[in-house]
Amino acid sequence: MPSKELQAVIDLLTSRQPASKLTIQDARAGKTIIMRNIGCDTQVDVTSVDANGVLAEWVAAPNANDNCAVLFLHGGAYILGSIESNRELAARISKSTRSRVLNIEYRLAPENPFLAAVEDATDAYRWVLDQGIDPAQIAIAGASAGGGLTVAALVSFRDSGSPMPACAVCISPWVDLECIGETMTSKAGVDPMIQRDGLVGIANIYLNGPDPRTPLAAPLHVDLTGLPPTLVLVGTWETLLSDSTRLVEKAESAGVDVTLEQW
Repeated sequence: MPSKELQAVIDLLTSRQPASKLTIQDARAGKTIIMRNIGCDTQVDVTSVDANGVLAEWVAAPNANDNCAVLFLHGGAYILGSIESNRELAARISKSTRSRVLNIEYRLAPENPFLAAVEDATDAYRWVLDQGIDPAQIAIAGASAGGGLTVAALVSFRDSGSPMPACAVCISPWVDLECIGETMTSKAGVDPMIQRDGLVGIANIYLNGPDPRTPLAAPLHVDLTGLPPTLVLVGTWETLLSDSTRLVEKAESAGVDVTLEQW
C-alpha cells in the first residue's frame, strides 16, 4: 500500500484533466507553474551559460565539487519541460552527488522535432568537456524522455569518438516510441501519469516522419556496445516499466555494466 503522502500525489495526478485534452502550450504552462510553486533551494547557486548554443545553467549546491559534473536531461515527452521547471530536481541531484549539474534546455517538439534534442545533448556534453572537466568525473542522467535521450546521447558520443562519461543514470526511460511494451497495458490501471494512447500521439509529434524504430529516437533499437556503467531506476506501477527492463536486457547483451533498481 502506498503511504498517505504518495496516495495524495496519486490522487492529485488522477484528478487532472487528461493530457490528450490539453494543448501543448497549456501543458507547458501548467508544468512550469507547478514546479515554480515547489521552488528551489535558495542555497543552490544557479549560473546561466551558453553551452555551445544550448541554453543551460550550472546548478551547484554548497557541497558541489567544481571538478565533477552531471549533465541532466529533463523529462516531458520531448514536448514539455525547461530548465526552470526542472531546477529543483537539478538542485537535489547536485546535493546528493556533490557535483555541479548542467541543467539544459534542449529544443522541444513540435517546433524542433527529432533529431534536435539529441544534437543539443551532444553539443552540451562537448561544452562540458571543453571546460576542462575530466570525463571520468562526468555523469549523464535523465528522466522519462530524458532517460531515453541519455541513451541516445551516449550512442552519439560513442559514434562520434567523444570520450565517454564515467556513468549514466536513466530514470524511467522512454526508449520504445512504438509503445508496445507489455506494461503499457498491464500497468495502465495503476499508472496515474502515462498512458499508451497519449504517448503514441506524442511520439508521432516528436518523430515528425521518421520510423519509430529509428535508433537515436528509440534507443531500444540500437547497439549499446561500449556504453559506460548505467543505473536504470523505475517504479513497478509504471507503464514505462517494460521500457526499463527491455533496455537493461539490451544493455546486458551488449556487455554493458548495467543495474536495474525497481521500487
